[in-house]
Amino acid sequence: MATALITGASAGLGLEFAWQLATARHDLVLVARDEARLEQLAGQIRAAAGVHVQVLAADLSVPDDVDRVARRLASAGDGQERPVGLLVNNAGFATHQRFVGGDLDVEVRALDVMVRAVLVLSHAAAGQMTARGRGAILNVASVAALTAGGTYAAAKAWVRSFTEGLAVELAGTGVSATVLCPGFTHTEFHERADLDMSGLPDVAWLDADRVVATALADVRRGVVISTPSARYRAASALLRTLPRSAVRAIGKYR
Repeated sequence: MATALITGASAGLGLEFAWQLATARHDLVLVARDEARLEQLAGQIRAAAGVHVQVLAADLSVPDDVDRVARRLASAGDGQERPVGLLVNNAGFATHQRFVGGDLDVEVRALDVMVRAVLVLSHAAAGQMTARGRGAILNVASVAALTAGGTYAAAKAWVRSFTEGLAVELAGTGVSATVLCPGFTHTEFHERADLDMSGLPDVAWLDADRVVATALADVRRGVVISTPSARYRAASALLRTLPRSAVRAIGKYR
């Protein structure tokens, strides 16, 4: 089975991707900032699934760290490590602030992690994969990409548009590009951002295992836009058909 590299692998959807891919007998390269947490996870996965797990501690807001991950993605293998056949660009975070008057350093860091790193890592992976004639790139965006929800939504809109364009360019190469656009999902994401989501109805929430299973199934089928659950596919269709003035009006009350 192909080796999968997952960014943001220590928590949330990244953690779920790691376990599901390991269960499917994929070797893993786990990328996140917290090396101790990654090593603990790697040990658990090795013991439970018997697959090879490489830990690559990196802060994707730091260009040198991104370049280290890119070099691993660009590697065609040297006998000791296999080339990466699936890239999951999952790392990201909510800024939890208004742009005007907010901390600009936080905004730049978010842009580096959710846009620049996705660009650089996708470029490295696509070059290596197309040379071999097989592989897949899965970029995690959000239904928020269709909203006027601040800089997080803007970053995810870029990821969605970029991945669609990449899929067009990769057609016929044996390499695919898929963008995952989930809605609200039970993970550590909102807690880490100190966001109070207690007022959101249960029906709005998705389970991480179903989101990841749907995404991986869509990657196997070559689907370009993966939107888990019928209710979020309906919400996405509505957001695409509403006048943008109406979408902006919704954004005023987020």
